[in-house]
Amino acid sequence: MDLIDAIKAIDKPHEDDVLNRLFTPWGEKLDKDNVLKEYPRPQFVRDSYYNLNGYWDYCITDKPSDFKNESLNAAFADEIPAQMDGQILVPFSPEAILSGVERRLLPDQILWYKRALPDIPRTETTSRFLLHFGAVDQFADVFVNGSYVASHSGGYLPFTVDITDYLNLSEDKRALRDNVLTVRVTDTSDSSYHSRGKQTLRRGGMYYSCQSGIWQTVWMEEVPHTYIRELRIRPESDLKTLSIEVSTNLPSKVTVKFPGHEMVKSPESADSYETAFTGDFSFSSDTYPSVGEDHSAQDPSYYHFTFELEDPHLWSPEDPYLYPLQIYTDSDHVNSYFAMRSFSVEPDEKGINRFCLNHKPYFLMGVLDQGYWPDGLYTAPSDEALIFDIKEMKRLHYNMLRKHIKVEAARWYYHCDRLGMIVWQDMVSGGSSYAKPVVSYLPTLFPKVFGRMSDGPAYYKTFSRGSSEGRSEWLKEMRNTIRYLYNVPSIGTWVLFNEGWGQFNAAGATIMAKEIDASRPIDQASGWFDEGSGSFRSVHNYFRPLSVEIDKAGRAFVISEYGGLACHLDGHSSVDRIYGYKKYATLDDLGVAYYNLINGDLKPLIAKGLSGAVYTQLSDVEEEVNGLITYDRRITKVNPDLDPHMTSHINE
Repeated sequence: MDLIDAIKAIDKPHEDDVLNRLFTPWGEKLDKDNVLKEYPRPQFVRDSYYNLNGYWDYCITDKPSDFKNESLNAAFADEIPAQMDGQILVPFSPEAILSGVERRLLPDQILWYKRALPDIPRTETTSRFLLHFGAVDQFADVFVNGSYVASHSGGYLPFTVDITDYLNLSEDKRALRDNVLTVRVTDTSDSSYHSRGKQTLRRGGMYYSCQSGIWQTVWMEEVPHTYIRELRIRPESDLKTLSIEVSTNLPSKVTVKFPGHEMVKSPESADSYETAFTGDFSFSSDTYPSVGEDHSAQDPSYYHFTFELEDPHLWSPEDPYLYPLQIYTDSDHVNSYFAMRSFSVEPDEKGINRFCLNHKPYFLMGVLDQGYWPDGLYTAPSDEALIFDIKEMKRLHYNMLRKHIKVEAARWYYHCDRLGMIVWQDMVSGGSSYAKPVVSYLPTLFPKVFGRMSDGPAYYKTFSRGSSEGRSEWLKEMRNTIRYLYNVPSIGTWVLFNEGWGQFNAAGATIMAKEIDASRPIDQASGWFDEGSGSFRSVHNYFRPLSVEIDKAGRAFVISEYGGLACHLDGHSSVDRIYGYKKYATLDDLGVAYYNLINGDLKPLIAKGLSGAVYTQLSDVEEEVNGLITYDRRITKVNPDLDPHMTSHINE
């Protein structure tokens, strides 16, 4: 073990740093009149689409002394500020350069947004208008024309509000006229137990600048009185059967169609077949009103379809084939897509359990993806920027991205689907302030001694999970994350906990996750504090020789973090300070070390039972300069042409 490098890698807060103003190529050329205009929901597409990104009015005020984030009610609705501070470019957080604001929202402050809604025609007098937020960090209250409509908590999942009854309409009710949308936001960041990922008020090392407010696309759509509410797509493990569940808000004739197949269900064929998706109206949805609704008034209708495909075209990173899918009712139409594929853990010909794609062992050449941008923080400056990251990792011979402690915009998953990139999706971590010596430093240095602590009730406080409300909230968010992303073809594994950050009852959480989605493997504890459940023995190894551990429970073995080779490049880094796990002065030195690590240390372990590995990391982030690409996305630090066949036969 390289003890000196390990000690140097202990992260320290540097909240007083002034970060260099770095711009990505897309942020530098940003058209502020056309910000992220692409349709934001690629797997559930309607013709109606009104994008609300752009300049909004904003102001930041102090919280009233009796304001409570947890209440999330209409209190202080009459205190919507009349005077605003200026304009903010939505959907960039106020802390981000591209927002034009560059102000931090503190836990004792309120961020207000306000804008006029467009005057738009109405197709039918009975139609409804749904307002969609891709993500708002962290607590959001929505007002239309000064009236409180709904609230949402949690900074990473989408939510939808039916605002029809609060809108001003023309006399004939055929158009929207003179409407104002206001959003009130608060954010505790890492001062409470709520989920925040790697955000911190005291940035430094592996923890990054906090951000707040609206950070994904805001948009509206008009839907008919009876509309398609939700869609669940499940390719079965036999790779021939496709199960589709459609829900509508009211009974309706439903048609499902894709090339060579069509099936129709009558309104009377709706059934009460229970799935994990029915009855949970606390879900954060991007397709139907999930907040501000009385769901007891009308139960949705559920329609179940089963198709058999002859000679299906299977999805893989090498051949990412997607089937187009159409859902019709008498009054509504949604375009979608699906892939025929299966992810599993199965024994190979030698009896070693491995990650399998379509029931064949498939080595995961993965990279850790933090999803941070120097000019947009959580928000990529453009759709092209998202595409660049995925394509560049494929060019560097990677076939998997581990989306780390963050839920991305839906278009990122769509690009992984169509470009061919397997995703390991992390849940977002939370909990009170982490006891870093116990959950980070000692397990890093001595994992077999300090990485085996139980995460049960006796250790809740040690794992920063003393709050019962916080534990319940995280479980709800885990369920909602899996449900929200269930249809995404490229997601191959759910990662529940990372390095003990806010971990608790991992074995129980694994059971709950499996109840929602039994079709994907689960990494229940990435790093250490393994509870013996899930599909993988999942370790982090930055400072010791890479090796394979035979798991007594028969799970597949993955090194879910390794590497972290750091190289600071002047003019492309946020600060002059260097954080990383092993430092190199030049790109040549970095390249030699990188290829020696992959070819000399990693690849020989595949034959010994290594099922996958995740290199740290895709890009530099602030002072953590161990990225394969610089933070500004302008320089790729390693040359894939030096070893163009590095992984060409890795899955043969």
